[in-house]
Amino acid sequence: MAIDGVSASRETTRSQVSRQTFFGLSALLFAVSATLTIVCCASMSAMGEMPMPGGWGLSMVWVRMCGQTWPGVAASFLGMWAVMMAAMMLPSFAPILWRCGQALSRTGETRPGQLTALVALGYFFVWIVLGMAVFILGVALAALEIQLPALARPVPVVAGVVVLIGGLLQFTAWKAHHLVCCRQVPGCARRLSVGAGNAWRHGLRHGLHCSYCCVGLTAILFAIGVMDLRVMVAVTAAITAERLAPAGERVARTIGFVAVGTGLYLIMRAAGL
Repeated sequence: MAIDGVSASRETTRSQVSRQTFFGLSALLFAVSATLTIVCCASMSAMGEMPMPGGWGLSMVWVRMCGQTWPGVAASFLGMWAVMMAAMMLPSFAPILWRCGQALSRTGETRPGQLTALVALGYFFVWIVLGMAVFILGVALAALEIQLPALARPVPVVAGVVVLIGGLLQFTAWKAHHLVCCRQVPGCARRLSVGAGNAWRHGLRHGLHCSYCCVGLTAILFAIGVMDLRVMVAVTAAITAERLAPAGERVARTIGFVAVGTGLYLIMRAAGL
């Protein structure tokens, strides 16, 4: 009985140390990515914006400057996107990743750390691929707005409409489904313990659920200002709250009300009402 008590005490101590190490490293990665995001935003802010018809400014993140090549611009954007997504998603993703690792440890898996790392890599790979798609779309829209002033004039109203739609998505069953998938990882240990390939695919699946769940909030971020730190902080807080709060769906709907109100305000302001 005494031996069992000592073993249990040692196991508890190891678990506590492991937990502290994991969340300590997560906090360090968050701090580094947040700092780099702030530096990137400051750099883009110093470059200014291109005045556009309709009284708004086009971020230079979508424009190739003199001496730049498109591969260089794309690489720069993806670097900014990667650190920005790490800063925005880590607060809500780290607890899920920890629970996956713990579930694996309880199965007797000898490589829980490696498999958990593969889940994380698969998860963030989805966000990098999404960043590539966002860059292509952003550059294409920017080129059209520069070449066709008639398309640029209604952009402030369109931005308000995008925010409004992003808010309305918060009330849909589609959003609720993917939010549940993001908050819970059913069958985590059973799936991951099969092998590295399954761990990678599990990370991809979770990344897809997460990106689907965030599509409305991500659209709001781009509509209001992709390199605006205030918007980033607000969107990060919203994502974290709806993932970690006990009543996630209720939080998501509250965020939806705020976003809908913001979208209506932006539309009325752009229309001069």
